Amino acid sequence: MMRYLPLLAVLLPSALLAQTAPETPDTIQTRGNPVLSDGRYYSTDPAPLVDGDTLWILAGRDEAPADVNDFIMNEWQLLSTTDPAKGTWRHYPAVARPEAVFAWAEPGRAYAGQIVKARNGRFYLYAPVLQRDGKAKDRFAIGVAVADRPTGPWRDAHPSGPIISQYVPVANDIQNIDPTVLVDDDGRVYIYWGTFGQLRGMELSADMVTPKGKERTIDGLTGFFEAPWLMKRKGVYYMLYAGNNAGPDSPCTPAHYHACQAYGTARSPLGPWTYRGVLLKPVSSTTSHAGAVEFKGQWWLAYHTADAAGGGHFRRSVAIDRMAWDDSVSPPMIRMVTPTRAPGPPPAPTRNVALGAAASASNEPIPTQYWIRALNDGRVRAAPLPPDMWGTWTGTNPPRPWIEYRWPAPVTLTGSRLYLFADQPAGSGEGIAPPAAWHLEYFDRGWKRVPGAGGYGTAAGAWQEVRFPAVTTRCLRAVFDASQAKGSVAGVGVQEWEALAPEAAPPRARPEGPVPPCGD
Repeated sequence: MMRYLPLLAVLLPSALLAQTAPETPDTIQTRGNPVLSDGRYYSTDPAPLVDGDTLWILAGRDEAPADVNDFIMNEWQLLSTTDPAKGTWRHYPAVARPEAVFAWAEPGRAYAGQIVKARNGRFYLYAPVLQRDGKAKDRFAIGVAVADRPTGPWRDAHPSGPIISQYVPVANDIQNIDPTVLVDDDGRVYIYWGTFGQLRGMELSADMVTPKGKERTIDGLTGFFEAPWLMKRKGVYYMLYAGNNAGPDSPCTPAHYHACQAYGTARSPLGPWTYRGVLLKPVSSTTSHAGAVEFKGQWWLAYHTADAAGGGHFRRSVAIDRMAWDDSVSPPMIRMVTPTRAPGPPPAPTRNVALGAAASASNEPIPTQYWIRALNDGRVRAAPLPPDMWGTWTGTNPPRPWIEYRWPAPVTLTGSRLYLFADQPAGSGEGIAPPAAWHLEYFDRGWKRVPGAGGYGTAAGAWQEVRFPAVTTRCLRAVFDASQAKGSVAGVGVQEWEALAPEAAPPRARPEGPVPPCGD
């Protein structure tokens, strides 16, 4: 889809646009995460910066509609505070836009950048943008802008073009995004960047833009996917990154798309790197992007989630929590960060007792594109990604799969609802299609079909509710007859599955430990 520059951009050259003052900042008072929580502005890919008595966070801005799965990001914004614990922030919208700062960049795709302060006292913005007339297979490139203040105005520090692309400083075939920069104690400057499992690093000259030495391919960081963050503490270099070595026994994430924050350490700024573990488990957004800084004697981790009003995987919001260290080991380790959220009203009573169940399925271990926990996360999305559901599609699909809820103690049920997902029409034998049929079973000294149930609808994209006389059980199953055609079996997909009690009550907490199985 063609994008058009705003009228102002047509009337004014980009050099003048770069000098335009940012919008007037607002003062935000938060009671917790996310910082911008009301859904008016979404904020993503946080990059913290400490300057004097102020903590700044550079963030992108997500602008995708709720039903669009794409990164619609046209500008960068800033948050600032003198005390994150007090929750008073200043929000500076639209401090920079790619086409306004870089004459060679096109609008949009204002992806994750970072601001660093150089020894000359000036601020440098490292920003991945799309080259407007680039001939590279992937036109993402990293530009550098300079300003006297974090809020700008920003101007291109290297007007001849990007400092990193698929052509410069040396040819590469990766997507050149997610820059992170460290000005070391001795004044030397290092930059890392990369995504899709490809990480690169090199030294920059004191001018903050000129490559110095060779570009290096970096390994040793288990599960590296994207979003590197380079920092130093007590002589040890730390690399935080979005990890995705998915699998049922992964310390990071059981599902593709989702990521954790992992990290590694090194004794020199360009490695070699040693993987050290996970510091932040997957959050509510599929992507994970973080940065850490020490501010007034306390370390903080800034990251993003989908927890703001109307939030989603492409409508993310910055959060910040304390980060602690274990200095009893060498090198010091980062303790697991516990995400926090602002207190909200108590959840409304509900008949859905599935929220307090442990979920399992016939196709465990679940294919890594899906996530069994999505079955009872209480969310139905307009445009779900694969880990927002349970599914069976692998290319070799079972004809009669099932999903199961187990409760620590018996529950009484009088109904159930399914929200089916499909990307193929009913009767198909490929992809994910609505099942030909399904039914419910409960456990009572063996699995028994729920008596008196009717109305097993199979249409996808809408709730299919079943009502029945009360049964008391500790386990409930939904059993599917997968759609088939021409000897081929389609997959089954379920976004959400509710188990309904006779009366509404406060929702039960999900079991912390394993729940014993009910039987075969």
